[in-house]
Amino acid sequence: MRGVSMFHVYLALSVAGAVIPLGCFLPWLGAHGLALPLLLHTAWATPVSAFAWADVVFSGVALLVFIAHEQRRARTPWAWLAVLALFTVGVSLALPLFLALRERARTARAIFA
Repeated sequence: MRGVSMFHVYLALSVAGAVIPLGCFLPWLGAHGLALPLLLHTAWATPVSAFAWADVVFSGVALLVFIAHEQRRARTPWAWLAVLALFTVGVSLALPLFLALRERARTARAIFA
């Protein structure tokens, strides 16, 4: 993308990846509280919702593998924030956040190389 840094693109996607899913989930949380059994039952209640949750869970596992691999290859400072984001919000925040952190570290390495 010309004129726009990928860091800023990833950062904007991180914000959207937090706001949109939380905007969907917080009303449910307000109505039901932290009712984990109800949440799990609702999440897996239909084949379509089970498909969506299986996709999200698999994507989260794949993201953890990717972060671990990238950390061994080229350390990304603050990468633990992406792992925290994964377990608190989800892949929609964690992936673009990690990519933003990785882009920032890569740019810094290029400047000091």
